[in-house]
Amino acid sequence: MSNEVRETIILGSGPSGLAAALYAGRANLNPLVITGNEFGGQINTTSEVENYPGFSGETGPELVEVMKAQAERFGAEIKLDYIEKVDLSQHPFKLSSHGTDYYTKSLIIAVGASYRKLGVPGEVELTGRGVSYCATCDGFFFRDRDIVVVGGGDSAMEEAIFLTKFARKVTVIHRRDELRAGPLLQKRAKKNEKIEFIWDTVVTKINGENAVTGLELKNVKTGEIWTHQTDGVFIAIGHIPNSDLFQGQLDIDEQGFVVTDKRLRTNVKGVWAAGEITDSVFRQAITSAGMGAAAAIEAERWLGEQEG
Repeated sequence: MSNEVRETIILGSGPSGLAAALYAGRANLNPLVITGNEFGGQINTTSEVENYPGFSGETGPELVEVMKAQAERFGAEIKLDYIEKVDLSQHPFKLSSHGTDYYTKSLIIAVGASYRKLGVPGEVELTGRGVSYCATCDGFFFRDRDIVVVGGGDSAMEEAIFLTKFARKVTVIHRRDELRAGPLLQKRAKKNEKIEFIWDTVVTKINGENAVTGLELKNVKTGEIWTHQTDGVFIAIGHIPNSDLFQGQLDIDEQGFVVTDKRLRTNVKGVWAAGEITDSVFRQAITSAGMGAAAAIEAERWLGEQEG
């Protein structure tokens, strides 16, 4: 237990958290980054990264290491720990892990969101090898391939339409007999000649050893089971913001995203949220990094005003 009060603490170690650490470090705030259980966030599980401007590496872990080294070079301290409880009713704010209490004058929340998973055999093992949760990130690698999108909401239709720019054919698999997406997206998807639909069906297994080769499917009405050959599967059944820790203390919308204003301020003064914990629209490493930088700038300005 330590009674040291930090100028700022950043929760999360993905692009948003590390960008915030870089900017806070350059502002001489000596930021502490508490990583959480998964250092690097979702990007750390991405096998190929080609859409982050200026990044000359190849993989998500490489990008994370570059960002980490740069943040540390400007004074950021990065600690492997997981916060289990926060108290935003007191100031300095109190953050508690299993064995340590942390105190901070300002807080940047960049703990991200988790992809909602199917929870079927083969999903974890083949993630990054044909299983993807982001068409914008990985669609380019499926040129002239037959691929599948699982889901029936707005995100699934957006993914399917986007993937037709690359794929030979996109098959949408949905557990119901009608889509949940908005009328305009439904119309665009159904008019697209590259998109086909399999209704009333769920994925029960993803096949493949070094790469996805097919899916085992089950019709929920008839019980029929069969194998569908595919080169890749994009799972688009939603995101789960990692916001449970802040329930009852921060404003959180019905989808679980932390509510902020355009300057990333939460309803608690001295607390900002950045990246996918508050972003239900873009969900890209580059946009998350930009939000992290902005939150750090705001935190530095706010701390200066408090001292004044």
